Amino acid sequence: MEILQTAFMQRALIAAVLVGITAPAVGIYLVQRRQALMGDGIGHVAMTGVGLGFLLSASPVWIATLVSVAGAITMELIRAYGRTRGDIALAMLFYGGMAGGVLLINLAPNGSNANLSSYLFGSLSTVSPSDVTAISLLAAFVVLVTVGLRRQLFAVSQDEEFARVTGLPVRTLNLLIAVTAAVTVTVAMRVVGLLLVSALMVVPVAAAQQITRSFAVTFVLAVVIGTAVTLAGTATSYYQDVPPGATIVLLAIGVFVVLTVLATPLARRRAGALRTAEAAGRSVTTAVPGVTPVQDGTAGRRPTDDLTV
Repeated sequence: MEILQTAFMQRALIAAVLVGITAPAVGIYLVQRRQALMGDGIGHVAMTGVGLGFLLSASPVWIATLVSVAGAITMELIRAYGRTRGDIALAMLFYGGMAGGVLLINLAPNGSNANLSSYLFGSLSTVSPSDVTAISLLAAFVVLVTVGLRRQLFAVSQDEEFARVTGLPVRTLNLLIAVTAAVTVTVAMRVVGLLLVSALMVVPVAAAQQITRSFAVTFVLAVVIGTAVTLAGTATSYYQDVPPGATIVLLAIGVFVVLTVLATPLARRRAGALRTAEAAGRSVTTAVPGVTPVQDGTAGRRPTDDLTV
């Protein structure tokens, strides 16, 4: 295949696969926590890291990782301890990160807005061998955390109070989710771009949720969708000369729309079957006077009891 003949496309495809795996793997926890836009905020902060990398003549990926982790931890602490002023502090952090990135990259000897644009929207031709190495190491960390600690992370994402009662280190796990999200942003910025990475963390998860009912199946399907759209978007970008980040995100949204349409009749059938079963149960109990209805065990259960992790 022609697309595999060039070295830069080989690197781009490797990066695309890693991004397709890691972004939904972290995004599913952010969606559970109602923090779907957290990746967008981290992306703004990462811009300062990119600019600082150019200014120091160091790897923008590694410097952006350090800055993003610091910003994500700050965001989590503001969320945990902030009160009425928390949203203002977060806004200043996001906008300050964006402004800092633009300023620093223009102060760098070899920096320019053109360099920053490739990080904002993704660029296939600029993925270097050192970028692939960095992305691979960071992706391995993300997969290790999101898969190895999936039960603990799911518990704290679904209900912090319940997780605290069971003895889980809630604060540590919250910080770990924030750090993992920050690492994922820097993994994805070379392919999708800092401004669009949040979409790849959220849309595949939302698409998978349309046809799945358990956490484990949603996790796997979201990763499959993420990998498929990143590979398809990268290939389309190569053949049609279109921006890779925008193409990947639009493909992900297209998958979401298709699965939503397919899921609508399925949801209606499930609702109809449930109503039929409930009606049959009521008719049985009313037909036999003096018989106490048998409890089905659903009363008082937590919403997460039916989810398979």
